[in-house]
Amino acid sequence: MTSISVFFPCYNDAKTIAKLIATARKQLKKITRKWEIIVIDDGSTDDSRKVLTKLSKKNKDLKVVFHPKNRGYGGVLQTGFKTSKNDLVFYTDGDGQYDVGELPILFHLMSADISFVNGIKMSRQDYSYRVIIGNLYAFTMRWMFLLKVHDVDCDFRLIRKSIVKQVHLTCNSGAVCVELVKKAQLAGAKFRHVGVHHYERGHGHSQFFRLDRIVHTAAELVVLWINIMLSKKWNAKNT
Repeated sequence: MTSISVFFPCYNDAKTIAKLIATARKQLKKITRKWEIIVIDDGSTDDSRKVLTKLSKKNKDLKVVFHPKNRGYGGVLQTGFKTSKNDLVFYTDGDGQYDVGELPILFHLMSADISFVNGIKMSRQDYSYRVIIGNLYAFTMRWMFLLKVHDVDCDFRLIRKSIVKQVHLTCNSGAVCVELVKKAQLAGAKFRHVGVHHYERGHGHSQFFRLDRIVHTAAELVVLWINIMLSKKWNAKNT
């Protein structure tokens, strides 16, 4: 029987995280008898810690990891993948912009020859400027890193643990999504894509569109490109 680990990055998501956990549990019951649900709170300053502490006391299948201070999105994914123990690992954001009810779709697409199912936002529900920037970013990343996924920034993914074990993540910013996909690709992952719904943010706001976050992400992407793409070309020339 295939076992599944589900984890949610959480940063100031007190108003949405409980519903995501409940929905995940409902969907997991449909597809497996062995699962775990994990939430990584990345130094939230709202009531997330209080909500998660209360939920963890009531639900034996829920693990909660609290970062003492904010480590960034990459730091959360690193913790999430290390904490996940099962055959398949699914993650999506704790803000509720994706529908966890669509998890079974990804599960049924995970055939024996596939190791990484990546969502594609069918219609991004954000401000127009963010949609434009997001599409440009996705195109640029595909071109720069020769990625095999269309929507590298769609954080609705199901991955085999065997692939996760081969991927060492170093980025702490949003650049971690590119790093994850590219390193999985280099580890031999076979990809499948599927359209998923994307919804307006009901509470809070994005942490990415701040100058300091954008600069940090850009810097990590440059370092990542040099370390992966240039070293790959150098090794190819000298083998």
